[in-house]
Amino acid sequence: MLSRHQMTGPWAGLPVAWRDDLSFDEDAYRANLAKCCRARMPGVYTGGTTGEFYAMEMDEWKAINRATIEECKKAGTPVMVGVTSTYTLGAQRRAAWAAEMGADAIQLALPFWMEVSDRELAGYFRAVTSACPGLVLSVYETLRSKKRLTVEQHRAIYAETGCYMAVKSNSGTVGCTPEGCERLSEFINVWVGEKLWSKLGPHGAIGCASALVYMNPRVILLMFDLLREKKWDELKKWTDLLHLYDENGLKPFTEKGFMDSAYDHMQGLAAGFLEMKPVSRGPYISATAEDVAQLRQWMQDNTPELLRL
Repeated sequence: MLSRHQMTGPWAGLPVAWRDDLSFDEDAYRANLAKCCRARMPGVYTGGTTGEFYAMEMDEWKAINRATIEECKKAGTPVMVGVTSTYTLGAQRRAAWAAEMGADAIQLALPFWMEVSDRELAGYFRAVTSACPGLVLSVYETLRSKKRLTVEQHRAIYAETGCYMAVKSNSGTVGCTPEGCERLSEFINVWVGEKLWSKLGPHGAIGCASALVYMNPRVILLMFDLLREKKWDELKKWTDLLHLYDENGLKPFTEKGFMDSAYDHMQGLAAGFLEMKPVSRGPYISATAEDVAQLRQWMQDNTPELLRL
């Protein structure tokens, strides 16, 4: 089992490489995985929003995760498989398959079609983790699941599973507040977006499930070093840059209606690290080659540091 110390850092959540007909481009995806491993990213994970778990069939999910596990195992890079499903048995089947294939951890959000009640909460995580003994649990907490967990509920999940080591805290959740981050950090690792590291690092935040590390590994890994070394003033210069990028550079695409996967395909291509088509699966908007060029030009003019691979 991975240690809590190993469940830190910017784990890369790669976008899936699709062909123009939206079939899985396994060669391109494996090539990007190999680049992540060579860049010495702390880990790679699948099946989050960037990985479009909600937009694939089970056979595709297995093919993508098999490729991820195989490529990362070659390089000795830890792998976390996203097993989120709309029902318990679906998540259990995915978790059991991940364990059988040699994954190191699972990432699991609550079912998102109907809200899980308080009394069902801890039992859900216990049921899923019981299907993959030996694997670490990371909870993907997002308000898309219609529930905001309390510190006490996180503690109950920790007690019920015995393998809960990290939470991916998103906007509006308790881990993204200074007090909540501090309290959660007493028993699990708190992951927040890189632009929050200088704010929440002093309160215990120690990594992220990253949609930026594959844009520029050098910068994000440097930021992580500053986080671990508690060099808050130096780190803030970089988080301020990420705020500028997020609020100004991505604004035109927000206005177009982009969602997570469109952003992530686009920015990995704009910075030059990823090699794949910019397309993602509908009904959500895909980025285009023109979008990639527009973002690259903005970065050249405003945040050239993010382009220096």
